[in-house]
Amino acid sequence: MPGNSQRKGAVRRKGKGNTAGSGGRVRRGLEGKGPTPKAEDRPYHVAYKAKKAANQQGPARPSIPRTGRPGSGPEWVVGRNAVLEALLTEIPIRNAYVAAVAERDDRLRDILKIAAGRGTALLEVTRAELDRLTGGAIHQGVALQLPAFEYAHPDDLLAAALDSNDEPLIVALDSITDPRNLGAIVRSAAAFGAHGVLIPERRSAGMTAAAWKTSAGAAAHIPIARATNLNRSLRAYAAAGLMLIGLDGSAKTSISDVAAASGPMVLVVGSEGAGLSRLVRELCDSLASIPISKSVESLNAGVAAGIALYEISRQRVGELD
Repeated sequence: MPGNSQRKGAVRRKGKGNTAGSGGRVRRGLEGKGPTPKAEDRPYHVAYKAKKAANQQGPARPSIPRTGRPGSGPEWVVGRNAVLEALLTEIPIRNAYVAAVAERDDRLRDILKIAAGRGTALLEVTRAELDRLTGGAIHQGVALQLPAFEYAHPDDLLAAALDSNDEPLIVALDSITDPRNLGAIVRSAAAFGAHGVLIPERRSAGMTAAAWKTSAGAAAHIPIARATNLNRSLRAYAAAGLMLIGLDGSAKTSISDVAAASGPMVLVVGSEGAGLSRLVRELCDSLASIPISKSVESLNAGVAAGIALYEISRQRVGELD
């Protein structure tokens, strides 16, 4: 019937007159409902289910601290050969791990024997835990975590050199990025009487496991300082009376002809490819080269530093004779 608002599909249109109040429904709808519950407190959330499952399994097992960089990077040595070499060269160790079901062979037996002799405890863990700790590296059931290397301050390095009974000799490295070159230079510096090695904080290799192994333990016997600004430290060394001698393959003067070799000096070694940077080159009092055959373009930075340090040592011994 016309006007029957009860029929199906009928719509009641609001008039222009007064309407009933909302009774507070709008105001209540605008009120906050409080802070959002944590994910683990919401029954529909995956975190809630994980928490509930963990509670059903009882208290969690204490986890092994994961303080090192995962993988076979700067703070980890993994694999039986690498671990055995590290123990033989007396690299400092923070933690040592062995998998509970690791297959015993001669290398593992030697590792266990050397570790026992050094008083190094091997923490037995599951293979899954060792996989997690080493970031999935091929560890062959054994891994070492190294402590962070303790670098000296450049000022302390200079003070120790000046207080020495011998003429100060410091080796400064300009952007040596290969840790094996760094380790070789550290070894040569210790062998030929240098008072320390100075490296820049950025764009340079640090004392990683590879550097430690290449130094054959020499890093434990010679201070290594890290400079925030290499140029600033070199200026300070020069102001203290040390001559800055840079190794440069294109220099006309041979390292054997450097007059300042017998006095207080800093031997500056450049990077493997580019050599000395422009600013470091300008700071040097003189540049010296190592004569080599024309058939060879250049020397490895570690080899060049070793030859130069030997020549400096030879000249200094000759001055004393």
